[in-house]
Amino acid sequence: MAKLSNTEIRKLDDAARAGWLYYVAGKTQDEIAKKLNVSRQSAQRMVALSVSQGLIKVRLEHPIAKCMDLAEKIKNRFGLESCEVVPSDGSDPNSTVGLAQAGAAEIQRHLKSKTPKILAMGTGRVLRACVDELPTLDCSQHKVVAMLGNMALDGSASPYDVVVRMAEHINAKHYPMPLPVLPRSIEEKQQLHAQHNITSNLRLATKADVTFVGVGSLGEKSPLHIDGFIDEQELKELQNLGAVGEMISWVYDKRGQLIDCTVNQRVASTPLKIEGNKQIYAIAAGEDKVLAILGAVRSNMISGLITNEYTAERLLSIE
Repeated sequence: MAKLSNTEIRKLDDAARAGWLYYVAGKTQDEIAKKLNVSRQSAQRMVALSVSQGLIKVRLEHPIAKCMDLAEKIKNRFGLESCEVVPSDGSDPNSTVGLAQAGAAEIQRHLKSKTPKILAMGTGRVLRACVDELPTLDCSQHKVVAMLGNMALDGSASPYDVVVRMAEHINAKHYPMPLPVLPRSIEEKQQLHAQHNITSNLRLATKADVTFVGVGSLGEKSPLHIDGFIDEQELKELQNLGAVGEMISWVYDKRGQLIDCTVNQRVASTPLKIEGNKQIYAIAAGEDKVLAILGAVRSNMISGLITNEYTAERLLSIE
């Protein structure tokens, strides 16, 4: 992380002070402007900066009856152990506002455990946003392990790697997976998995007490395709086979069944499997992911879902 200049540090200090006055002390922007000796417009910008830079975490604590009812219906319909539904922006069916805060709250609940835990993490935009919502913590008793690699075939790194970023927030021992998401062949995958450090990380991931993954669609905006892990021809082949979604690059259909395809034969990720009291949470929302999330909740690969109101209603509307 680049070192901030003294000017930038002072700017963030002022923003944090303004954010605290507004969200914690309950002061108006006029009162903040007067107290900090700035204009009202400057006070407004400082409060906004405190949120955008993560200096102030704003979370909804009041349970909303409709969201709780939807969560219970999702649990009962799909046999999940847990479900959390957050309010959604009705004007934007693909909005993920609120997901990061809810996901971070669930992650933090496990991090607060004094008993050492192994947390396994997927990757992606939503999970990265969840990690960015975490406060600075000292969790040296825990271990954080990646479920999958963070490299494309050309060797470039994914911008949405989660484990290293998370370790910066919580001071926990972490175990990245230094290998491609999709090796070029089954033989290459086997060779990579045979390496000692990879074998150890895979074994650690299978022992995780709790796992967090995102859900990717396999439509036009497929993360696997956009991020360079599969080409357009492979995407069309998967669609022709009935693929609707993927979790840590394991591809499945709308019934939640893994598809017999070259991608699933090559994928180097740790398989998702519910065992005993181990929890596996999927965090996702949006119209473009409805079928992918439907397949996920119908599968036996996750035990919990964190989504939003719009997506929950769409899931329940599908017979």
